[in-house]
Amino acid sequence: MKKKTGIIIGVSAAVVVGLGATAAFAGPAFYRDVVVGAPEAAPTVAPTAGGSTLDASQLTGDWQVGDGSTAGYRVDEVLNGTDVTVVGTTDQVTGTITVDGSSVSAATIDVDVASIATDSGNRDEYFRGTALQTDQFPTATFTLTQPIDAAVPADDEVATTEATGELTMHGVTQQVTVPLQAALSGDGVQISGSIPVTFSDYGVQAPDLGFVSVEDSGTVEFLVAATPAS
Repeated sequence: MKKKTGIIIGVSAAVVVGLGATAAFAGPAFYRDVVVGAPEAAPTVAPTAGGSTLDASQLTGDWQVGDGSTAGYRVDEVLNGTDVTVVGTTDQVTGTITVDGSSVSAATIDVDVASIATDSGNRDEYFRGTALQTDQFPTATFTLTQPIDAAVPADDEVATTEATGELTMHGVTQQVTVPLQAALSGDGVQISGSIPVTFSDYGVQAPDLGFVSVEDSGTVEFLVAATPAS
């Protein structure tokens, strides 16, 4: 079964409103292959070729999350029996990370959910207004609840680890465990991963309009870029 993202339940209704005419006249396969096209690849870390500009003395302390960060979702719409993959992203990602040697002792990452965008304004409008009610719950937050003990990645290498924390979305908080990739990049670090989620766990009901449906499970994707705060 293909994964469906946990933060987009408005996709099906938006397809009917904004892109249903295309699907009706040209068919679901045309909508998938031509209108939407191939989905973007999931975000991954990219070590700086030739090595990082950081040294060991700069690792311990507070780090700031900002430029270069992205977050969003990947959703497989089922339109008249045809799977259509849609990707929504935003670069409005902020937060702080605290490092003590090779241990990450604290982290808080905030995502501006209302700014997540796809290829369809109608889909996005439904997502923001009806699905996640971003006027009431504009931010999704991940908070680390257990320290991460992992070796600092060497230059040009990618390290793997996992993080345990709380994901708050649509006003509901759930504990999650996230596999991560990390790499030194330029004057900072990049961290990527995805979080499996279930609609109903966050008080959101996935719709089923018959010819367009979304399952009650999925993933959220992210790439965090952080640099030393001082």
